[in-house]
Amino acid sequence: MREPKIEYQKRGLYVEVRNNDVTRALRKLKKLVNTEGLVKELRDKEYYEKPSLKKKKAKAAARKRHLKELEKKKEK
Repeated sequence: MREPKIEYQKRGLYVEVRNNDVTRALRKLKKLVNTEGLVKELRDKEYYEKPSLKKKKAKAAARKRHLKELEKKKEK
């Protein structure tokens, strides 16, 4: 009895290594992972954070962005 041929599909993030240039492929992969936000997501999920703390952090970040934008407008 013959085994059925298995076809593999490319899933998720992948980078092809061309001309044995692994360092370049690694740089591309790191950039891809960074732009997808996977590292940030992993750090966020490393420890449980109460919803109230999440909301507090989000408010603080929004305030910081707002103040930074005001500061930019002042300079101009």
